[in-house]
Amino acid sequence: MKFVIKGARILGGEAADILVRDGVIAGVGSGLDEAGAQVVDADGLIALPGLVDLHTHLREPGREDAETVESGTKAAAMGGYTAVHAMANTEPVADTAGVVEQVWRLGREAGYCDVQPVGAVTRGIAGEQLAELGAMADSAARVRVFSDDGHCVSDAVIMRRALEYVKAFDGVVAQHAQEPRLTEGAQMNEGEMSAALGLRGWPAVAEEAIIARDVLLAQHVGSRLHVCHVSTAGSVEILRWAKSRGCPVTAEVTPHHLLLDDSRAGTYDPIFKVNPPLRTADDVTALRHALADGTIDCVATDHAPHPVEAKETEWAVAAMGMIGLETALPVVQEAMVETGLLDWAGVAERMSAAPARIGRLSGQGRPVEEGSPANITLYDPSPRRAVDPSAMTSKSRNTPFAGLELPGRVVATFLRGRPTVLEGKLQ
Repeated sequence: MKFVIKGARILGGEAADILVRDGVIAGVGSGLDEAGAQVVDADGLIALPGLVDLHTHLREPGREDAETVESGTKAAAMGGYTAVHAMANTEPVADTAGVVEQVWRLGREAGYCDVQPVGAVTRGIAGEQLAELGAMADSAARVRVFSDDGHCVSDAVIMRRALEYVKAFDGVVAQHAQEPRLTEGAQMNEGEMSAALGLRGWPAVAEEAIIARDVLLAQHVGSRLHVCHVSTAGSVEILRWAKSRGCPVTAEVTPHHLLLDDSRAGTYDPIFKVNPPLRTADDVTALRHALADGTIDCVATDHAPHPVEAKETEWAVAAMGMIGLETALPVVQEAMVETGLLDWAGVAERMSAAPARIGRLSGQGRPVEEGSPANITLYDPSPRRAVDPSAMTSKSRNTPFAGLELPGRVVATFLRGRPTVLEGKLQ
């Protein structure tokens, strides 16, 4: 396949043409042409390297009623993603070479984006015995990120052993920072709003205590730690302190934690029930500034699809989680670009280059320049429209942004030179 993308603004800069040939960017400049190439009009569009998500729940195997690898990667492509990391809390858990290879192969068969499985840290994500970390790392899936996401590795000895083990193959342990004893029965952020609503609170310190412990463990062991879905201002300060000491730690923030706060729970609508919970407006501000200054390295969606019955019920028994692949880039534009905290080069770093680097995906997150794999997202930042869940590609509809007006839309996504989305439509 050959394409000439005409007039794209690479990272929001001056307009240029991009020649794509044999899966690679063959040239960038003005007046480019190629015999037999399909021309893509990108006038006014921003060209970004294909987005990479470090934190996606594809639910397969086991919960195909909520999402499948195919439906989830279609949603990812529509959101501008060319690679996603599939989390391990499936049924069965991705804690063996066999399960991670199954997920990896399903991704290759679907073909809408690269699927890099995340392996569980412990068997059955039960927190008691290490999973087959080495076997998963040596498998066809080449797993490099390990997480019990949805559960915290709360035992310090197990966490230390995991950090020591992954050093052998340059792996990273991605921690779901939640002290379980402090969050038993918790329903939302602990604060004025939880008191007013009569819902059991989820204290910020439950997240912060685990992060503080783990950055010290990572420094002691000399191993890589990644902190999932950071949600509090206190966590930001711990991460800032850890990085100033040279601790090998990276961190992510979700789009919903950049835009929404705990006041949304005032409606008792379970669409806003999520783990970690939506925090205060002050926390949202701290997270935005931490993403801008690099204390938080990247944006990760924590795309968590659920069937209708799991969300359309009373708050106390509703499932936690929100979908986010198809709205991530518009939310980041709204929270970070429109506020002047990031430019488009900064967006590319935090939504493509940094997650690819953390996840050790050498073929992803590369600049839009000659010689790079042709993983490209074309994005129109100008339109504003209300989010319509019924128009989404994911099998699930549990978006917290339903009816909210957001800017921008993904016009095209190229995976190694092959369009998975063109003119806003799945190919």
